Amino acid sequence: MNIEDFDFNLPEELIAQTPLKDRTSSRLLVLNKETKEIKHQQFTDVKKFLRAGDCLVLNNTKVLPARLYGVKEDTGAKIEVLLLHQQEKDIWEVLTKPAKKVKEGTVLIFGNGLLRATCIGYKDHGGRILEFSYDGIFYEVLDQLGEMPLPPYIKEQLPEKDRYQTVYAKEEGSAAAPTAGLHFTTALLEEIKEIGVTIAFITLHVGLGTFRPVSVDKIEEHEMHAEFFQMTKETAETLNRVKENGGRIISVGTTSTRTLETIARDHGEFVESSGWTDIFIYPPYEFKAIDGLITNFHLPKSTLIMLVSALADRETILKAYNEAVKERYRFFSFGDAMLII
Repeated sequence: MNIEDFDFNLPEELIAQTPLKDRTSSRLLVLNKETKEIKHQQFTDVKKFLRAGDCLVLNNTKVLPARLYGVKEDTGAKIEVLLLHQQEKDIWEVLTKPAKKVKEGTVLIFGNGLLRATCIGYKDHGGRILEFSYDGIFYEVLDQLGEMPLPPYIKEQLPEKDRYQTVYAKEEGSAAAPTAGLHFTTALLEEIKEIGVTIAFITLHVGLGTFRPVSVDKIEEHEMHAEFFQMTKETAETLNRVKENGGRIISVGTTSTRTLETIARDHGEFVESSGWTDIFIYPPYEFKAIDGLITNFHLPKSTLIMLVSALADRETILKAYNEAVKERYRFFSFGDAMLII
């Protein structure tokens, strides 16, 4: 398929720059993937479309305040560092800006010396390997010095760090939030449980590759980035039981979807597992794990709109997106939500 098949016109003013004060006050476009019917609801109405025996699967990754601003020890030149993933205890793969100023042996200073880093290697696309040194606990130092790495299309500063975290965030390691989960509050999740819906958690640490544009014309030639995932024995047993009893698995977000589909593809069922997935889901694709999806509205020509187009077919998704534009829905990370069921 051609990349242009997944394009649509999006006015820039519909890109949400700030989160709503109340997480649950966003709108919800509900798309029936069989009948193609579209309904316009509020996010709290999601309860109407769930039923006893279903399972809602949430990604409990936690976003690191992964953007650091420091200086070179020898020259005082300003350097920006973005943590990508931890290779071992104090050794991280990062992006640096400007990358050309950070060579092997370069020492960087953050927070007047609270944190130091030495470049010990190179990666592709301007990546570097840094070894950090500090007193105390790394994540506490990072929380003190780091900023949330908001997506490139968000130009506003975020006054509260927690608004770029889900209320159930637990496992530290993401460079970006699983944004479909930002709409939930603890109270709403409790109300969903009272219906008889099971809540299950998986972990996928979101990498910055999720924002990397597709640079090939034929989408089949796109090389997907890899991200770390984990599923516990408890979650695997819960999901298998839901399937056996005829319940539906509703994935919250494309990150949860990619994790579930990877495990179902590799094992034929849900099993306790962890590893790296570079699964790329685009039409035509036979879903093996999920029955429905709660997600935000995605960028034109992105791998994420390709994934949702595989679930509800491309023409139906583009029609729904064009209606969302017409109805002035808010797009992307801090925007409104969509339920495909």
